[in-house]
Amino acid sequence: MALSIVASRAVLEPHVPPAELAAELRDTSSRLGALDVGAPMACLRTVLSWSYQALTPEQAMVFGMVGLAPGPDISVPAAASLVGLPVARVRTVLRALERVSLVEQHAAGRYRMHDLVQVYAADQARQDQPAGERDLALQRLVEFSTHTAHAADRLIARHHASIELGELPDGCQPQPLADASEAMAWFNAERANLMAIQHMAVEKAWHAPVWQLAWTLTTFQLRQGHLHDNLTAWKAGAQASKHLDDPHTRTRSYRHLGRACAQLGQHDEALAYLEEGLAGAERDGDHLGQAHTHRAVAVAWEQQGDNQRALEHVQQALRLYEELGVKVSGSHALNEVGWYTARLGNYEQAHQYCTQALDRCRNGRDRSGEARTLISLGYIAHHTGQHDQAAEHYQQALSHYRYLGDTSAQADTLDHLGHTHAIHDKDQARRTWQQALELYEAQHREGDALRVQQQLATLNEPIESP
Repeated sequence: MALSIVASRAVLEPHVPPAELAAELRDTSSRLGALDVGAPMACLRTVLSWSYQALTPEQAMVFGMVGLAPGPDISVPAAASLVGLPVARVRTVLRALERVSLVEQHAAGRYRMHDLVQVYAADQARQDQPAGERDLALQRLVEFSTHTAHAADRLIARHHASIELGELPDGCQPQPLADASEAMAWFNAERANLMAIQHMAVEKAWHAPVWQLAWTLTTFQLRQGHLHDNLTAWKAGAQASKHLDDPHTRTRSYRHLGRACAQLGQHDEALAYLEEGLAGAERDGDHLGQAHTHRAVAVAWEQQGDNQRALEHVQQALRLYEELGVKVSGSHALNEVGWYTARLGNYEQAHQYCTQALDRCRNGRDRSGEARTLISLGYIAHHTGQHDQAAEHYQQALSHYRYLGDTSAQADTLDHLGHTHAIHDKDQARRTWQQALELYEAQHREGDALRVQQQLATLNEPIESP
């Protein structure tokens, strides 16, 4: 119907440039008006009103509030918190709306609206629901998102620090998640919605949840290779942290923002943010924040090819962790001391550091840390001519990352493994690098993808390991 109306306007108003009509349609505030040529049967708003007027007051309220919700779709539990009703009741209402074609259940328990219907629904909510009620509904959705995301983050990364969240308003019911697998599935389904909700919170100056969403999304974003979204989230999170009376939060924000920049090759910005975060941690006497930030600074220097400066920063981090008695992060830092020592060519000493780190990670049942250390040991074995041992370490790391659902690290591990295979089995190297390339492309990691493409193109030439 919308296409027919647009076509009619183009015929009836030949003096109106197509670009002007397109601009009307692009702007949500004028889109429904653009789809009106005067006759009731050719006015989308009028046609939608016939369905809307037939709704019960409860159905009309749910329809309007769902229209206000940011993001491409909404789950039944999220909708229940949005409108402050029990999950079972909201499921019944959404099914009723589906029967009159106002919403569509495109996946089990997930509903979406056509964009034109959503514009109409949001308009009706603004007309029929008081501003205070609309804001309260969106606040419930934000708290649903932050609390569920925090629980999901703790399931997929049990060593990730917990943060303090806001109180749950009446009617807000965070979604229960059983295990890490269910948490990862929830993140995958909700990622676009969570980013949209964070953007909405930015616009409303709800600073605390802006920062909380950046924090709770980090592990998932990094494991799935959503590096651009991670940068977007932390730009918002760092800006929000300036409005929060918590220096530790600001230190964390600049650390994560700097790391996000470094991962996308924005090296100058990365070091600027990291140095600001480090200075703040030192000024505030935040020794743990200093340690974490030193490790992030080390990564930024490594990416610029300065492994000596990287080593110096991670050595400072290790010293602070040991003074504080922080075991998990201390094990990670010990492995990183070994990694940078190996990058500088001192493989024997590097092996000692990494072997100790591996024992600590295994004793602490830290799969992620164990996988990272196996990468280091694989690199050391590769560069000391122990290619079978290197391949075994990389395969073990790959198994851990598959268990964790960390596709970003899987791609990096396959890249390393391809170099080891290339020594004796170029066909296996080609297959391995092709897998890495597919993951890099899916994660929009253009620089890494280009590098692997070049490696594939030169497989018949001598391979020089990174």
